[in-house]
Amino acid sequence: MQIEDYPKNFQEFLLRFQTDDDCWNYLFALRWTNGFNCPKCNCKKYYLNNRKLAECNNCGHQISVTAGTIFHGTRKPLLLWFHVIWWIAAQKTGISASNFKDFMGFGSYETAWAWLHKLRRAMVRPNREKLIGNVEVDETFIGGRESGEKEDGKGKTGRGSLEKTLVVVATECLGKQIGRVRFKCIKEATSDNLTDFIEDNIVYGSTVITDGWSGYAPLSGSENYNHVKKVILGSGQEAHELLPHVHMVNSLLKRWINGTHQGNISSKHLEFYLDEFAFRFNRKLSTHRGKLFFRLVQQASLASHTSLKDLINK
Repeated sequence: MQIEDYPKNFQEFLLRFQTDDDCWNYLFALRWTNGFNCPKCNCKKYYLNNRKLAECNNCGHQISVTAGTIFHGTRKPLLLWFHVIWWIAAQKTGISASNFKDFMGFGSYETAWAWLHKLRRAMVRPNREKLIGNVEVDETFIGGRESGEKEDGKGKTGRGSLEKTLVVVATECLGKQIGRVRFKCIKEATSDNLTDFIEDNIVYGSTVITDGWSGYAPLSGSENYNHVKKVILGSGQEAHELLPHVHMVNSLLKRWINGTHQGNISSKHLEFYLDEFAFRFNRKLSTHRGKLFFRLVQQASLASHTSLKDLINK
């Protein structure tokens, strides 16, 4: 399989994936791009036994193509998973668990919620490239629900008390255009939290543009970044004028949360929704929806399995 082998539209998808075997073969090629390699003895020779497990010719170790992936232990057909992944990739704004439950005909809100959260955990690629160039950084508060509400995946309802979560945001500035974005939930806007986020997400040598908050002060003496500080007080300008890119992203993020999800996101799961927003936003210029499908299946084959209990408890 080529490194980026994917159907470019839904008609091609329907022709490509007609059976579970078609999906199995696609997953196998994604998981072992350079051919099968036994995880125990590194032998490259194998055969498929009658349970369709790859069995090593040398040590006899057996492995399923879905073992350790988000598909691990699923009782649903792979073909259904593939249809869901295509559909989610094709949705430019995503979908809430309630609407997804109705669309798919799932028996419970919990099932729909779990499927979406499994896929959200596959939306961040390990060792993804850091942001580079001119990067605006700022914090924003996102309103969420307490963990006892419906968003806990148990289908419970109840008012709960609203809370706010502090999120630090980084946005590439490509002239007037917005490049890629990164998010992280933090407890406080301290120098340690902000510096750790910047170190984890922005390439050394980049220009980091912030407001005058003291938490960014260590950047001014750093040899790793060029720090541009835009102090709002006394400038005669509003924050959104001084940091237009990151403020636009903040606005779009809140509009997405309040629109697609009606604001019903618990704080303990917020970071996974931020991952979904970043996944979609960073691929907004992708020519083919199929490429998003490819990336999501590829990352789903690498993401570790998470049980429903762990999903609920984070």
